[in-house]
Amino acid sequence: MTADQATTAEPSAVPPRERRRVPGARLLGQIRQAEGAPKRLLYIGTAIVALFLILAIFAPQIAPYGFDQVESHGVRFPKQASPTWSHPFGTTVQSTDVLSRVIWGARTAIEVVVLSLVLSITVGVPLGLISGYVGGKLDRGLVLINDALFAFPYLLLAIVIAFLLSDKIGQGIITAAIAITVVYVPQYFRVVRNHVISIREESYVEAARALGAPRRTIIRRYVLANVIQNVPALATLNAADAILTLAALGFLGYGIQPTQAAEWGYDINRAIDDAGAGIWWTGLFPGLAIVLLVTGFTLVGEGLNDVLNPLIRKRRIRRPRIPEGAEPGGEGSTG
Repeated sequence: MTADQATTAEPSAVPPRERRRVPGARLLGQIRQAEGAPKRLLYIGTAIVALFLILAIFAPQIAPYGFDQVESHGVRFPKQASPTWSHPFGTTVQSTDVLSRVIWGARTAIEVVVLSLVLSITVGVPLGLISGYVGGKLDRGLVLINDALFAFPYLLLAIVIAFLLSDKIGQGIITAAIAITVVYVPQYFRVVRNHVISIREESYVEAARALGAPRRTIIRRYVLANVIQNVPALATLNAADAILTLAALGFLGYGIQPTQAAEWGYDINRAIDDAGAGIWWTGLFPGLAIVLLVTGFTLVGEGLNDVLNPLIRKRRIRRPRIPEGAEPGGEGSTG
């Protein structure tokens, strides 16, 4: 699903005041009412993401070693050792444990994704609200800037931002998160702006405007309540893209420094020479981690889009119970 497809959801018929009271309950209610493959995909994706969240949160307790640990009890780990009981995923050319680096890499990926999504939503959603509701020269200026950013290939733009920030704040989690944020701000801007334009002339917005409600109050209470429903599905899909972008930055050498944290893209880059020598484990397991986490976020995003979009959502339909004698031709039928 692209950024523009997230705008296909129609404004909800639930009054804004009711939605503000129980936003979480309404979302859970829509998920419970959904049926079919989208609901199952949502549950599968949620389970995969939850697994990586557990690995990220409890990495110090789950990982057998540190991400850059090369020895234990004074004994150095073997170099490029095949999987064994002591090293289930083998070791790398630097004598680090592959399993530990995969687990610590999950923490790095989750930290960067969460930080980049928070920054993207914090910047993109308010800009889209203001641009779509106010319009005029401000709207044209913001559209021009965001379309210019959106025209760049996302990976090239992330590399440029990471390169410019590396001299000032270094190559760390903050730099990677900011580089990814710049890539995804235009997507939130476009989705929110397009939706605001479609609902700013709705009757309840017109009524609030006629009653003299301030512009800030109208945007916060009435417009945002209908626009925000598109953000969760878009955020989860962007999270999947952010994992790939982070891995690409690490693979090309513009990501996180190997002395600061474990990163799957960097590990795959170091495993290229190993693959030619038949050492498959140093690149296989980081690659599988990337595939699994991207798949999980993608399933969650697609499932949320299908569940929250009233145009394609499948509801649970209960078969009606017809009382005895009311069937055609029965005793209770007439004519």
